Amino acid sequence: MADISGYTSFLQSVAVAHQDDAFADGAVPDAYAMMSHLMDGIVERLVPPFILSKLEGDAVFAYATDAASVPRGAALLECIAECHADFRRRLDTAHGMWTCQCNACSRIDDLGLKFILHAGAFVIHEIAGRQELAGPEVVMAHRLLKSGAADMVGHGAYALISAAAVARFDIPTEAANPLVETYEYYLPIHAYVFPLHLG
Repeated sequence: MADISGYTSFLQSVAVAHQDDAFADGAVPDAYAMMSHLMDGIVERLVPPFILSKLEGDAVFAYATDAASVPRGAALLECIAECHADFRRRLDTAHGMWTCQCNACSRIDDLGLKFILHAGAFVIHEIAGRQELAGPEVVMAHRLLKSGAADMVGHGAYALISAAAVARFDIPTEAANPLVETYEYYLPIHAYVFPLHLG
């Protein structure tokens, strides 16, 4: 999963600041177009090697059914780092895409991108005509979005990789901080947190 942190508060502040002109005469606010641009970039960087499951508001949920199709080791970390770097480049272009300099629109610089990589069993089944992933490990991947990783690295740009994914994809952990999270109904889950560069 790739999740944009600060997404909801950013769009809410833009909606309040532009309540008189947002969506006027069917116009889509520039901030919404920029968020679409950011989400497009994430999908372009992750698919392939992953398969897009769906967009979940501020997150891209992707998966792989064939572990051999996913880069291994440092190459997988590089795939994540390149996706994050592209996200930062796209953020930098935001100020050239719209002219508003209000406090709300300027908060786009506060957006971050975090990644959750987990490995485990899941099933794909059809619900309301759509292919959906289900199973306890799918739930765990979503729960890992709420972890202590941001406090650990001091910002919201990081990759949290479960120990199961580290083992499955031979990921080196020398540059990571170990983390153990506990969630109701689950045994403690061990993971590694890789800070991502903001500059």
